[in-house]
Amino acid sequence: MKKLLIAFVVCQALLRMALAQTTIGIPAIKNYTPTDYNASTQIWDANQDKNGILYFGNQDGLLTFDGSYWKTYPLPNKGAVRALAIDPAGRIFVGGQDEIGYFFPDDNGILKFHTIKNLLPQVARQFADILTIIVGKNEVFFRTVECIFQYDYKSMKTYDTYGGWRMMSLAGGRLFADDREMGLMWFNNGRWQQLNKQLSAKNINIAGIIGYHGDTLMAASVKNGIFLIAGDEVIKKPTAIDAVLSRERVNCLRSLGNDSYAIGTTAQGLFIINGQGKLTEHFTSGEGLQNNNIRSVLLDRDRNLWLGLENGLDLVNYNTPVKHIYPDKTNPLKSNAIHIFNQRLYIGTSNGLYSVPLDMRQSNISNNTGAFTEVPGTKGLVWSLDEINGHLLMGHQDGPFVINNNSATSISTGQGACQIKLIPNTGDLIVGTYVGLQLLKYAEGNFTNQGMVNGIYESLTNIALDRDNVIWASHPYRGIFRLQVSADRKRIIRNTTYTEKNGLPSILNNRVYFIKDKLVAATQKGVYEYDKDNNRFVTSAFYQHVFDNASVEYLTEDAQHNIWFISNQRVGVIDFHKPSGKNNYTVTYFSELAGQTVKGWEYIYPYNAENVLIGSNNGIFHLNYRQYASTGTKFNVLLTTVKAIAEKDSLIFGGYFGPGKQAIPELSNHWDSFHFEYSTTLYAQKSNQEFSHKLIGFDKDWSVWSAKTEKDYTNLPYGRYTFSVKARNNLGAASQAVNYTFIVQPAWYQTVWAWMFYLLLLIFGVYAVIQYLRRRIDHHRAIHEKEQQRQSYLHSLELDRNDKEIMTLKNDKLETELNYKNKELATITMHLVDRGRTMLNIREELTSLIKKQNMPSLAHEFRSVFKLLSDIDKKDDDWNNFAIYFDQVHNNFLSVMKAKYPSLSPTDLKLCAYLRLNLTSKEIAQLLNISLKGVEISRYRVRKKLQLSTEVNLYNFLLEVTN
Repeated sequence: MKKLLIAFVVCQALLRMALAQTTIGIPAIKNYTPTDYNASTQIWDANQDKNGILYFGNQDGLLTFDGSYWKTYPLPNKGAVRALAIDPAGRIFVGGQDEIGYFFPDDNGILKFHTIKNLLPQVARQFADILTIIVGKNEVFFRTVECIFQYDYKSMKTYDTYGGWRMMSLAGGRLFADDREMGLMWFNNGRWQQLNKQLSAKNINIAGIIGYHGDTLMAASVKNGIFLIAGDEVIKKPTAIDAVLSRERVNCLRSLGNDSYAIGTTAQGLFIINGQGKLTEHFTSGEGLQNNNIRSVLLDRDRNLWLGLENGLDLVNYNTPVKHIYPDKTNPLKSNAIHIFNQRLYIGTSNGLYSVPLDMRQSNISNNTGAFTEVPGTKGLVWSLDEINGHLLMGHQDGPFVINNNSATSISTGQGACQIKLIPNTGDLIVGTYVGLQLLKYAEGNFTNQGMVNGIYESLTNIALDRDNVIWASHPYRGIFRLQVSADRKRIIRNTTYTEKNGLPSILNNRVYFIKDKLVAATQKGVYEYDKDNNRFVTSAFYQHVFDNASVEYLTEDAQHNIWFISNQRVGVIDFHKPSGKNNYTVTYFSELAGQTVKGWEYIYPYNAENVLIGSNNGIFHLNYRQYASTGTKFNVLLTTVKAIAEKDSLIFGGYFGPGKQAIPELSNHWDSFHFEYSTTLYAQKSNQEFSHKLIGFDKDWSVWSAKTEKDYTNLPYGRYTFSVKARNNLGAASQAVNYTFIVQPAWYQTVWAWMFYLLLLIFGVYAVIQYLRRRIDHHRAIHEKEQQRQSYLHSLELDRNDKEIMTLKNDKLETELNYKNKELATITMHLVDRGRTMLNIREELTSLIKKQNMPSLAHEFRSVFKLLSDIDKKDDDWNNFAIYFDQVHNNFLSVMKAKYPSLSPTDLKLCAYLRLNLTSKEIAQLLNISLKGVEISRYRVRKKLQLSTEVNLYNFLLEVTN
C-alpha cells in the first residue's frame, strides 16, 4: 500500500511537471456561449467551407457562423446534428436520428435540406445518431453505432457490425473504423478488413487516427495513450502526457500541421504535443476555456482552433502574432517592467519579480516552454528593469537592486527607486526616487550608494538624459523639471520648472523621453519638443501629423529606430521602414492590445522585431511584429443576407453565390426597402476589420470605413441596383468587393406600355389643342376689328373720365385747403373772443374792487394796470394774423372792402369782418373792447359810410360784396 501511495505521489509530481512545461505564450481565447449562438449547449462537430463560413453540429441542428451572424438550420425532424462534412461541390452532409442528407443553397443562395434517406433499404431507414461523416473521392461514409452507410451520389450501401462501430477516420488515404469485437478495421475493395489483431477491442479502443510522418499514422486510444501505425505494425508511442491519457478519456485527435497534434479530452482540456511526444500547449479553463470537455477540434484556414465544448464554443487564436504571458496564472498581476537578460525573461509586477529561462535559439520567445519562478526577496512593486554595464538593475519600491542568476541583491534601502539612468562616459548612475534623485557609483563590478542629490525633493518616477547630460524629470502633477547637477553630481545647481507658461498644454501627466536625438514630452494633447533656443516646449510638427491632439502616454525607440507608442491606451508603432503614400513611414495600431496597458505606468520593451513585449494589467503581451506586419492572411468579405422590407421582411438572398452566373432577382415596386448584412472571415481579428459599401445606381461614392456590418436602404425608386461591399484590416489590406445585383420593377403606371400610352395621349392632346387654337384664331380675327373700335371708344371715355377726375382732385384739394384755413380762422377768432372777454373781465373786476373799497385813491394807483390792458387791446398782431386767413378764406374780403370803400377806418373793417363771420354783438364788443352800445353806434356809422338804406340787411350786403 505504501509503495502504491509513493508511486501515485511520484506520478502526480511528474504530471504537474509535464503540464508546467508548456509554451509561455498563450494565444487569445474567445468564448461563444449558447446565448451568443442562440442554440443548445453542445457543439459536436465543426467544419469550414471554401468561402470561410463555419459550420457546427448542434442539438438544434446545423449552426453557421460568418464572423458576425449566427444562423440555425434545423433538420426536418428537429433532430440533433452530431456530425457534418463538406464535399468539394459545397454540399454540407449532416445526419440525425432517422434522418440523413445534405444542405445546399438554392437559386437565391438560401440553404435548403435535401434528404437521401429514401436511397436506403426500407429495413435500414430507422437508425440512431449519425456520429461520423467522411467525404472520400467520389463517396461519402456515414457512421452510426450499428451501421456504416456508403453513398456514391446515386445509391447507398450499408455495412452492419455485431459489436458496434465505435470510430471512423480517414488517414493516409485509407478509411479506418473501430469495431467493438474485431478491433481496428480498414476499408479495402468494398469490404471491411481487420488491420491488426493487437488492436482488438479487448486491448484498445481507438478514438481517432491521423497522418503522422510519411506512411506512418498516429492513433489515439480512448484510455491507452498514443500509438503509431506503420503498415500492419502497431507501436505504442510514449508522450509527456501518458499519465493523463491513462486516466482521462480522449474524445478527439487532430493534426495541426508543423508536426503538432491536438488531443481533446473529457476533463483535462486540450493538449498539443509535437512529433517527439513533448507537450507544447495545454488549454484548460485556467487559460480561458469555458470548460475542459473538448468534443471537437477544427483548425480553420487561418490556423485558428475552434473547440466544440460540452457547453459552448471557444476560438483559440492559435496562429496569432499576439500572445499573453502570465508570470503567475493563479494571481493576476500588473506588469510594467520587462527585460531579457542572460537567457532569462524577467517580468516586474505589482508584487515581485518573476523570471523564466529561455532557449534563445527560439526566434519567437513566446514559443519557449517552461514555468515562471519568483525571484526571492523581490516582493513588492517593481518599477523598472535596466541593463547597465553588463548588469541587470531593478527599480523597486524598497530601492535599487542588482539581479544576478535569478537572485536579487539590494544596493540601498530606504526610498523607492523608479528609474535608473547611466550618465555616459562616467561610472555614475542617477536614480529617480519617491523623494528626489539618488546617486549610485559603479566601480570594479559593484554598485554603491552615494546618497541623495541635494536640491530637489519631488517624486520623480520618470527621468531622461539629454546630450548635455542634463537630467530631465517629470512629476505627474507639477510639470517637467530641468535639473543641472554639479560636477560631482551631488547637488542641483539649477532647477527649472516647465509648465503652461513654458509651452506645455498642462502640468498634469507629462512624461519626458529622448527620442531620435530630441527631447520630447508626451502630454495629454500630443507630443511637444524642447526648443533649446527659446527655452520652452513647442508642438512637434512630426508628431502632430501622427497624433494630432490625442493623449500620448508612452514613447520609446527600438533598435531599428521605429517609434513605439501608447496613445489613448492604444498600442502602436511608427515604422520608418514601410513608406505610406507621401509619408516615409507607416502608423499601425494593434487593436488587440487596446485598453490592456497599465494606466499611469505604460511600458513597451521592443527587444527585436519578433519579440515586442508590452506590460498589461495581468501579465504581459508578446507581439511578433515581423509576423504581424508580413502576415499573408487572405480574407474575403461575405454578403450573408439580403432582405426586402415591407409589411413583412422577405429573405431574397441567403449568402451563397452559385457556381454559375448569378440570377438577378426582380421585385415589384412594393419592395422598395432593403437590408444588407455582411462580414469577413477574419474570425480572430474582428477588432481589426472595417467595411465600406456602395449601392451602384443610388450612391455616388463609397461610404466611409466603418465597423458596422449591416446597411439599410429605404424608399428606393425603380431601377437596377448593385450593392457592393469591401473590407480592410488595420494594416490597410483590402479585400475584393463582393457584388449583388437586383432590380426594383416600376409600378404599372411606370412601365413601358404605360409610357407609350402617355405618349399617344400626349400626341392626341397636342393635336386637339392645335385644332382648338385654329378655331380660336379664326374667331378672334372676326371680332378683332370690333374690339379695336370698342377699345378706341373706351379710350376716349377714359380720357374724359381722367379729365373729370383731375378736376375733382383739384377741387378736393382746394376744398381741403379752404377747410384748413376756416379752421385756422375759427381758431384765431375764438382766441380773440376769449382774449377780449378775459380783458373785459379783468377790467370789470378791478373796477368793482375799487368801488367796493370805496377808496378813490385806488383808481389812481391802478391806472398803470388799466393802461397796460388798453395797450394789449391796441396790439394788432392777432388782428394781422386774422386778416391774412380771413382774406384767404373770403375771397380777399378786407382788401376788396378797403378798395371799394376807402372811407372805412381799420376799426370799421374789423367790424365788417366780424359781421361777415356772423358774430353776436356781445362777441364783437369783447373783440373791439367797447360796449354793446358802442357796437350799435359803430354798425350805424358803417352803414352810413357804405351808403346803405335802412331796408338793406348789413350782413347780407357783406356776403354779396365779394361774390
